[in-house]
Amino acid sequence: MRQEWSPEDVVACWTPVGPDRELVANKSGPTRLGFVLLLKFFELEGRFPQFVEEFPQAAVDYVAGVVKVPAEDLAKYDLSSRSAKGHRTQIREALGFRPATRADEERLTGWLADEVCPVELVEDRLREALLVQCRSDRIEPPGRIERIVAAARARADRVFCAQTVARLGEACAGRLLDLVPEGNEDGIALLASLKRDPGAVGLDSLLTEITKLTAVRQLGLPEGLFADCSEKLVAAWRARAIKMYPSDFRDTAEDVRTTLLAALCASRQAEITDALVELLVALVHKINARAERRVERQLTAELKKVRGKEGILFRLADAAVGRPEGTVRAVLYPVVGEKTLRDLVAEAKANEKAFKAKVRTTLRSSYSSYYRQMLPPLLNTLGFQCNNTAYRPVMDALALLARYADVDGKTRFYDAGDVVPMDGVV
Repeated sequence: MRQEWSPEDVVACWTPVGPDRELVANKSGPTRLGFVLLLKFFELEGRFPQFVEEFPQAAVDYVAGVVKVPAEDLAKYDLSSRSAKGHRTQIREALGFRPATRADEERLTGWLADEVCPVELVEDRLREALLVQCRSDRIEPPGRIERIVAAARARADRVFCAQTVARLGEACAGRLLDLVPEGNEDGIALLASLKRDPGAVGLDSLLTEITKLTAVRQLGLPEGLFADCSEKLVAAWRARAIKMYPSDFRDTAEDVRTTLLAALCASRQAEITDALVELLVALVHKINARAERRVERQLTAELKKVRGKEGILFRLADAAVGRPEGTVRAVLYPVVGEKTLRDLVAEAKANEKAFKAKVRTTLRSSYSSYYRQMLPPLLNTLGFQCNNTAYRPVMDALALLARYADVDGKTRFYDAGDVVPMDGVV
């Protein structure tokens, strides 16, 4: 029970009213004070306190003033005495509660394991859920709450392990167990790699993640292995597995070991797929940004901004109209100068369209010389799907690229107007 109470809450929750006064009528002294506190505590919590220190001091002071008994006399009220036990019986009968039996404990353990443990992992919340259920059933919570919670968690874990092993099948479970035996360096290396983050954005990290994802897929984990399980539950088993060494796995029971490995591999498979997509996007941005910076440096070196273009245009027009039969070199160069005209041409060429075209050329050059290794394995690893028919041509293009991206060891680019083979594309 919380220990901090406002004066308004104390009055609202700890004042004996109606039938309460009848129950207290024949009691006096410390017994009177202890009984009222015990009664109101049970009404609020649905259980009896184990120690007098559980009573909030603000409530003790307030109730002591209401029943006209000094607050210090509460120390004389022994919760383990025969008198206090009789008081608990009287309170139960008055409020319609009964003590919990062994059958109740077994039923509560099963309810907690089936309904709460699969979605709630924090022990304090499991305990709170148990107390709420006891109150709903009008049962005084059993004294062995911690044991019930521990038994429910153990039962829920056994059910989860059995369900996971059954869904995996014998073959897949065997492949998972083969990751951790002594002497299996490949399996142990894969397990270690699954625990590592992809690292900095780059071609090497992307290819490493592709290799990792391919290895996990070869384990053959069934689709929807944990589809109906709580994300918190799967995350907890994954977190537990990621901290374990191969020797720790070998020390656990086989069904627990299988479940830990399945949770780790299934979670990492989804995470690696997401990481690959993020790496691809980041890598494309990186290549594009690098190409833009390179082109900007080139254009900055080439470009000189020409001032007074309107005046230059007027002089050129006047000279051309005045001597239409003359040559450019004889008529226009003396008016403006060859160097100024060349600067004007350079500035005109450095427009947005030219900039984009140059960036595209630089980007393709960068890709073909270094990043070409990235696309074929990536497209062969990831699946691209879209339910929006407006984007179907894009998905068809990706499917084609995945099939024809690497022909005879060379990447083929398809531009607008190219005839692209369509056979075999779904």
